Amino acid sequence: MDNEKDFSRRDFLKTTGAAGLGLLAAAVPPALAAAQDPGRVPTRPFGKTGEQVATLSLGGMFDIPSNQLMLRQAVKWGVTYWDTANSYEGGNSELGIGKYFAKYPEDRKSIFLVTKSTAWTLKGMTEHLDLSLERMRTDHIDLFFVHAIRNISSMSKDIQKWGETAKAQGKIRFFGFSTHSNMEECLLGAAPLGWIDGIMMTYNYRLMHTDAMRRAVDACTRSGIGLTAMKTQGGGQVQTSNANELNLGGRFLQSGYTQGQAKLKAVWENNQIASICSQMPTMALLSENTAAAMNKTRLSALEREALAGNARAGAGGYCAGCTRFCEPALAGAVPVGKVMRYLMYSRSYGNRDYARSRFHSIAPEARAAMARMDYAAAEERCPNGMPIGRLMREALIELA
Repeated sequence: MDNEKDFSRRDFLKTTGAAGLGLLAAAVPPALAAAQDPGRVPTRPFGKTGEQVATLSLGGMFDIPSNQLMLRQAVKWGVTYWDTANSYEGGNSELGIGKYFAKYPEDRKSIFLVTKSTAWTLKGMTEHLDLSLERMRTDHIDLFFVHAIRNISSMSKDIQKWGETAKAQGKIRFFGFSTHSNMEECLLGAAPLGWIDGIMMTYNYRLMHTDAMRRAVDACTRSGIGLTAMKTQGGGQVQTSNANELNLGGRFLQSGYTQGQAKLKAVWENNQIASICSQMPTMALLSENTAAAMNKTRLSALEREALAGNARAGAGGYCAGCTRFCEPALAGAVPVGKVMRYLMYSRSYGNRDYARSRFHSIAPEARAAMARMDYAAAEERCPNGMPIGRLMREALIELA
């Protein structure tokens, strides 16, 4: 049972409608003041773990050491699911969380702490886990993810045993993976395994109603796997401020909330999703998203159709992560999914430095292949008709 606090629509309009306008005007939104009073972000069960987690998760891909007040406010508002990774901000994300726990050790008990490893090897994962524990000044991680898998074969028997050992040692409580690519296949493959506690996957108003995603989410729910949605704004790697997006934003402001809040609410309407992980690098965005999480007003039928229409109209500008189509057409020479994600970090998140650092982690031979590759076959196979070749060439310049 959700412990969602019942705001009226009038409260929501006062809290969030002006907030959106305030954000557009670069002013402090009324949501900041309003959200201090009414309560805390609701919680939902996280699969079969027995845990109740906040429906809004603080994504840690920003300068946490310099934003300690945000962490303190997040705790006060009940945003107690914190997500980070070994690689975020070159380790500064985890160090910032550790700095916070050093000052407020009592808050560690209320935080559902999640981090990830990009190692994909047993030795590397052990090193990453131990380093994460040290950085964050904690004796355990609540949920540890193998980060950004592309195929369920990555979750091997050896990885399973590693997770069981880490649990037995008290270093982690729960184990799972995150995925940005081929999400549906990864979820369907995880469901019958019986040992995956949680999954974080790309999931938004563009993807949630496809038959493949519905089947995948249903399968995981039946298996008791806790699900966290990320990339919920559904911003395209090509552009995020086109005419369709601007028209959509205007529609929702007239209804009393921002376009971003509407996209969050669309995902929350599926109770199979325990939490939404959102990058909230400013107090204004934290307050805006918190206000949306505390409100029980459902989107109207017209508002849901507006989102669906926007998804249809913008399909050609959105990479759905289905790299099983495009990458084989290139004989695996170019990691299209990774490059698309790094472009998103640069263009949608505005985090160009991090995007560049991740792009330069791609093998030099793969980056060299990007410049000379013929992408016609990959573009022909792309369900969304993405201009893959143009985007790969733009990435070579933009992320150089």
